[in-house]
Amino acid sequence: MKLLLDECIDRKLAREFVGYEVKTVPQMGWAGIKNGQLLALAQAEFDVFITVDRNLSFQQNLPHFDIAVIVLQASSNRLADLKPLVPKVLTILTTVAKREATIVSV
Repeated sequence: MKLLLDECIDRKLAREFVGYEVKTVPQMGWAGIKNGQLLALAQAEFDVFITVDRNLSFQQNLPHFDIAVIVLQASSNRLADLKPLVPKVLTILTTVAKREATIVSV
């Protein structure tokens, strides 16, 4: 399973997803690309897009994209605030549905 971390997430979080192939938006050369175009690019190469953008599911028509979206909700997008969410993400990764967003919070 291939995971893509949004550019607003510290790249060090990728280390927490042991056993998964994880890339960041900047590593893919996609920094600065807006969400709709980003999801279109991501769906061709990734299974799951992980972001902290709470508005993504309202701004984009997710059923048009063949990728699952996980929205991390923490007090900030600092690594220390996001790391506690990783165990929950790991638990749901195999069950998240493409074409919709799943919210993971504390």
